[in-house]
Amino acid sequence: QVTGIKLQYVPYRGTGPAMNDLVGGQIDLIVDQTSNAIGQVRAGTIRAYAVTDAKRLDSAPDIPTTDEAGLPGFHMTLWSGLWLPKGTAGEIVTTLNAAAVAALNDPAVKNQLNNLGLQMPSPNQLTPEALGTLQRQEIAKWWPMIRAAGVVPE
Repeated sequence: QVTGIKLQYVPYRGTGPAMNDLVGGQIDLIVDQTSNAIGQVRAGTIRAYAVTDAKRLDSAPDIPTTDEAGLPGFHMTLWSGLWLPKGTAGEIVTTLNAAAVAALNDPAVKNQLNNLGLQMPSPNQLTPEALGTLQRQEIAKWWPMIRAAGVVPE
């Protein structure tokens, strides 16, 4: 909608087949997460036009942001979270969160995530409360677009 471009949606059974078709010239474009595409970008088999974040990737500083590439405000980032059943005891949540944060701070893990083009959140974003806030913000951002597009679960 922002660009006025009409794109043909082509469903794939995963990123692998889509990436093969992109490399092979069967399709012109995919929007994918960095960790799936960075190897092909580094190998020179595909070109990255932009990252859909407000800042450049530390691991690929030569790829411009969408703001820099002429599509200001087009921000769409990958994030992950750990979820537990509602009502899980607070001490269990605290223990699991501390273990996850410790694992993410391991130098080998940090290095591997960086190699995949993934950015680590700041320490204040690695809390259950911050995850809840992020989830509410994402729902508020994307739900109106999903509704406007008429997307329905299948």
